[in-house]
Amino acid sequence: MITIYDLAKQTGFSAPTISKALNGNGKLNEKTRQIILEAAKKAGYTANMAAKSLSTKHSRLIGVILEDVAMRRGFEHPLFGGLLNKFRNEIELAGYDLLFLSKNFNSGMSYIDHCRYRDVEGILIVNPIDDDEEIKTLGSCGIPCVSTNEFIPGVCTVVSDNESAGRTAARVLYDSGHSKIGFLGAPFRENSPAAIERYKGFKAELESYGSDFDERYLEICSAWWDQAGYIGMKNLWERCPDMTAVFIVCDSLAFGAMKYLMEIGKSIPEDISVIGFDDDTTVLKAAPQLSTFRQDRDRIAQLASEMLLQEIAGIPSPEVVRVPAQYINRSSVRRFNRIPNVAL
Repeated sequence: MITIYDLAKQTGFSAPTISKALNGNGKLNEKTRQIILEAAKKAGYTANMAAKSLSTKHSRLIGVILEDVAMRRGFEHPLFGGLLNKFRNEIELAGYDLLFLSKNFNSGMSYIDHCRYRDVEGILIVNPIDDDEEIKTLGSCGIPCVSTNEFIPGVCTVVSDNESAGRTAARVLYDSGHSKIGFLGAPFRENSPAAIERYKGFKAELESYGSDFDERYLEICSAWWDQAGYIGMKNLWERCPDMTAVFIVCDSLAFGAMKYLMEIGKSIPEDISVIGFDDDTTVLKAAPQLSTFRQDRDRIAQLASEMLLQEIAGIPSPEVVRVPAQYINRSSVRRFNRIPNVAL
């Protein structure tokens, strides 16, 4: 049986584009649509009726779950705000609209009940409440889902390549001559493992240079916002005052950490170098400007929309899709010559 995957290979168009053409929805170039329809006709393509019924529901709605108890930034979140803008653009091109889901709707209706009440065709899970038991069941609820943060059984997750970024941060600091390097993390959560993955890559890269990472240089903050970074940096500095550099898992924490360091008279980067993560525009106002990692929000959103449209069309998606994060070198890292080991 010919599938839209086969048509995608034959025509060179993506599976979501094939789906738009066959189902007659979305803003698609007419020439492209005709090429796909002609290829389908020649191949004897017959649409899978189960997938067809999914793609022709009347609501044309995608539900969005966005809660931000961790960073308390809402739509101004350094990753999820921009991601949602791009996702909305992509999903509207396919003929869909967004509906934000809330447990406060209709006397505390569950997410799933809200989806069924509004006849939602798919769900984008952006950033749910920590350890929400209902979120863990979405992969088996019968509604196509995709996540951009939480790892949920049965749901495709599109996220940054956090482990690779952690390795890059460690390599940049080590190559800049630092050996006493700290790691300031956020809460380690298995189903939302960004902080864990960044630490794993960071630690592995440092240990690749020949010595075990000293756990004294690890501090886990209580949350993801700036005050937690201030307290975490205080704890880490008082324990390891010989530290010359620190990698911090998000810019909000870095903002609090830098505030503490400046209050105790430490100069950045002369006394201590700092690398953050997120390329948060609010931290750009700080002096010196923070070296950090920029997550590719547009690419994450684009892939999330493609994976969700594939699921709606009855095409399974991979369990995890990783997107590289870009290191942005600014002025918060000091480079100095490492003293070589000389045999006596």
